Amino acid sequence: MKRKPFFSARNIAYLAILTALVIVLQLFASAIPIGGGATLNFSLVPIVLGAILLGPLAGCFLGLLCGIIIFIQVVMGLTAFYTVIWTNSPVVTFFTCTVKTTVAGLVAGLLYRLIAKKSRLGASFAASAAVPVLNTALFILGCLCMTNAIGIFQGEAGGDYVSMDIFVFIVIALVSFNFFIELAINLVLAPAICRIEHVVNSKVARYRADREGSAPQDRSAETPEAAQEEAHTPPTEDKT
Repeated sequence: MKRKPFFSARNIAYLAILTALVIVLQLFASAIPIGGGATLNFSLVPIVLGAILLGPLAGCFLGLLCGIIIFIQVVMGLTAFYTVIWTNSPVVTFFTCTVKTTVAGLVAGLLYRLIAKKSRLGASFAASAAVPVLNTALFILGCLCMTNAIGIFQGEAGGDYVSMDIFVFIVIALVSFNFFIELAINLVLAPAICRIEHVVNSKVARYRADREGSAPQDRSAETPEAAQEEAHTPPTEDKT
């Protein structure tokens, strides 16, 4: 079976759209406050879509792009937490920002490719769950690798946070409900968008097939001998 090239017109168009979405959503829709310290984050959805529609390499690329944007936001010190970790653990911060979403996109694409052989819908949900799970798990691991910076931020947070174990503080104060919100958003949006894309592509392919089937035959494909024989065929006499 001949393998389709990755850099087809369709894939390039999809990748360009998803790249734009990653940039816009990470800049403007990655931390929409909804009260109680919880936020909405839509920036992982394009990574999931890239992994599902275009494969693991696209998921990896989109994840890396997202991570680079996050790192730039950290360096700019957009939040107090960003300022603390960048000031006290710049190297670990860089790798945490860039690796977590990159690995998440890569694994999601591989997972989808593996499960899609049995169930495309199941593969979509598995890939959609893999991105926020791995993103959060690697974030926690990165925080545990810079306990000094996290400890400083924990002290600045004050209150009951000061007496908490550092792992508990990371889970409750830095992750909390945001992980479950990210998981829900991805499980709802990504499979739905992929299903719509599949239906639209199927209808377009069927429409093209119908048009090609109903198109008049191309007479230019006839051989010269056949055309010459048809030209010299005498007309049938009407004997009635």
